[in-house]
Amino acid sequence: DHAGLQVRLEVRDVRSAEEAGAQLRQLEKAGAGGAVLDLPGAWIASAASATGLPVLNAGDSADAPRQQGCRPNLFHTLPTERMRADAIAQALLARRWTRVLLLHGSDAEDATRLAQTQAALKRYGIKMVALKPFKRSGDPRERDLANPLLLTGPGVGGDYDAVWVVDSDGEFARSLPYRTALPRPVVGDAGLVAEAWASRFDRYGAPQLERRFQRAAGRPMTSFDWAAYVAAKALLQAALERPAAPGAAQMQKALVRADFTLDGFKGVRLSFRAWDRQLRQPLLLTDGVAVIGSTPVEGVMHPKNVLDTLGTDAAESACNGAP
Repeated sequence: DHAGLQVRLEVRDVRSAEEAGAQLRQLEKAGAGGAVLDLPGAWIASAASATGLPVLNAGDSADAPRQQGCRPNLFHTLPTERMRADAIAQALLARRWTRVLLLHGSDAEDATRLAQTQAALKRYGIKMVALKPFKRSGDPRERDLANPLLLTGPGVGGDYDAVWVVDSDGEFARSLPYRTALPRPVVGDAGLVAEAWASRFDRYGAPQLERRFQRAAGRPMTSFDWAAYVAAKALLQAALERPAAPGAAQMQKALVRADFTLDGFKGVRLSFRAWDRQLRQPLLLTDGVAVIGSTPVEGVMHPKNVLDTLGTDAAESACNGAP
């Protein structure tokens, strides 16, 4: 109990979008105030449409659930892949690494993320020197298709300042740093990456949050853990506005208000965008060992909120945010 608020937590496992929707309807009927989702992206919009509860997606980073259906009760705390791409592009721009060799995998998720990466490069004026596919294969005849030296060597289209790799599986990306033909940094899915959270972030009270999590979980906090933590915090903060009788409708109204903000231990107040209900947030730049910096980078401007330089802005969104 806190400030007169009685909190009850239930964890429910589901095996399909239909089952997720049924569980949410059941929770709504039982008087639940809201739900945090960790579901496959293809299930999320369908599950949210089955209920009037405010539901917070903390487990999927695809842009599609944010743009399809545009459910007013569906919120997102994990940053999108487009937000991560914009963060890396800003980091390149700040360092004046404006020529990029772009390598990409061949599966459907890579194709979607490649398009988002190219949109981020265009937004921030980063030149794509060349676009080259890689392919991991057990066939000896195709071994060269995943050879870092051949993919980054002479004939790629000119000199480059960085190699950006789009590899959703991560197996190829992990092998790329320090194996490029030219001595250049790797960014994207290896080397310098953009994350919601990094366990070695040492500002804004982050070490205290990290220590509390490690004591409870016995391991470092990940971006997914942080997204789930902030989702639960958002629901509790909305409930605390009327602790004696918090209800789903009242909590929904709180979450969509323009002045509803959260402390996410990142140095600025966080809020949900009106158009797609995505949580605005700085992203951390890390090599997996140290935190190199954060985005938005200094000097990037926006007419309303600089955090909206990361991800789908209002004019680009398929959603209008009608409550």
